[in-house]
Amino acid sequence: MKITFLGGGNMATALIGGLRKQGFSAAAIQVVEPLAENRERLSDTFHIRCCEAVDAAALNCEVLVLAVKPQQMRDAVKPLAGQLTGQLVLSVAAGLRLVDISRWLDGHRQLVRTMPNMAALIGEGITGIYADPSVGREGRDMAEKIMHAVGSSLWIEDEAQMDAVTAVSGSGPAYVFYFIEALQQAAQAQGFSGAQARMLAVETFVGAARLAAQSSDPVSVLRQRVTSKGGTTEAALLSFEKDGVAAAILRGVQAADARGRELGDLMGKD
Repeated sequence: MKITFLGGGNMATALIGGLRKQGFSAAAIQVVEPLAENRERLSDTFHIRCCEAVDAAALNCEVLVLAVKPQQMRDAVKPLAGQLTGQLVLSVAAGLRLVDISRWLDGHRQLVRTMPNMAALIGEGITGIYADPSVGREGRDMAEKIMHAVGSSLWIEDEAQMDAVTAVSGSGPAYVFYFIEALQQAAQAQGFSGAQARMLAVETFVGAARLAAQSSDPVSVLRQRVTSKGGTTEAALLSFEKDGVAAAILRGVQAADARGRELGDLMGKD
């Protein structure tokens, strides 16, 4: 499988690094990147072909990964319109709908939309994937193999849910960082140094997340095991419940979902 990346930023770098670790040869990967410093960095790091603009060699691939910012996508894919001959086009741009990408590509339909998250940068991401109905099993397998280079994946059968994927897991790392910040500040308020507070907060999250990932029990059961009747944990959770923390998280995800749909409408306009 030959793969060409349109864009050589952080997500492309993460994917290329993951693919190389999986055994993909440098000769099977190339990048179209307008910034010379990015081309030099990618070439030096991965020993892959990098070019400034789309050329015949760049189009000689089975998969084309669109890894540019959503706001730049329309202009970035202009050179590809009418030039594709069956390649699978995989987008990692948040919010852009396949119908709009297809229109910009003169009706090309072999399209897959993905939503990785920030943890992909260390190979621990979770990616929502949606494929146009015209994409067959081979195309879906190729898309899955590429995204598995940076973590796990979840197939979405209704593209309308991709905004919700963005709201939950795409934006989710920021929610976790927000809670870590709050826990760290609470620890400092209890007299710990900044370094001590950070260690307590971060390692608590890392350990709890690993436990949840490895356990077959629902997280509600894990929570109950930590919560003794009349104990310290119960006191904290009752305080959270009184302040409506869970409801606030729900509203936040709903707000992110709504904003995602608004941005999709905006970016898809002609």
